[in-house]
Amino acid sequence: MLLPPAGLLVALGVWWLLTSVLTVVHPALLPPPGAVLSAFTATPARFLEHTGDTTVETVAGFALSTVCGVLIGLSLAVSPLLERMFTPLLVAVNAVPKIALGPLLVGALGWGQKPVLTMVFLLCFFPIVLSTATGLTSTPADLAELARSLDASRWQMFRKVRLPAALPQIFVGLKVAMPLAAIGAVIGEFQAGESGLGYLIVQASGVGDAAAAWVAIILIGLMSIMLYFALVLMERFALPWVRETTTRD
Repeated sequence: MLLPPAGLLVALGVWWLLTSVLTVVHPALLPPPGAVLSAFTATPARFLEHTGDTTVETVAGFALSTVCGVLIGLSLAVSPLLERMFTPLLVAVNAVPKIALGPLLVGALGWGQKPVLTMVFLLCFFPIVLSTATGLTSTPADLAELARSLDASRWQMFRKVRLPAALPQIFVGLKVAMPLAAIGAVIGEFQAGESGLGYLIVQASGVGDAAAAWVAIILIGLMSIMLYFALVLMERFALPWVRETTTRD
């Protein structure tokens, strides 16, 4: 429990050393910690309001990606024909630089949350699809053979064997996608947002307020950490057997 705070203190110490003692980094690029703290304490309500907007967009886009990604992954897992037809297309969509789609999304969806949510979806749905399809097609052979020996139906096989065995892999995809959802929200706010931390960074950078921009950047990081560990906690409650049957040694 003490290691994360210790790591944070080390990072703050290095930051202070580089900006306040050695002054090897220009303040316009990275202000000292005190300046960033002062920028936050000057208008905390403003920063927290934008943090709330970004959090809502991140969670909403992630939830949409989870539902669609799991359903698409399930379809690919149960139908080899669909897997062969659409996997190349999914890979191509994932390979497209999402920031290049920003102007198109603004033109099609306008300003506001719609293009932001779409950017979140595009950025983080592929790991969920991949992990779901991989998990559902990687059922341990001994469990599958046991279910067949008990004359389990296809639905029983899916509900009691394939899905539980795939859940750890699905959560791996979710944990990969969660930070990507935050990145997608910020990218969307850069190009189409009317609020949020990404929008705040653009505003602060436009007037040369590096301290405010760094407050927003730090808040993005803190938000991502909290959402990620909320997902980890959810995994521990949903899959208690995983920790009991696996080891890191």
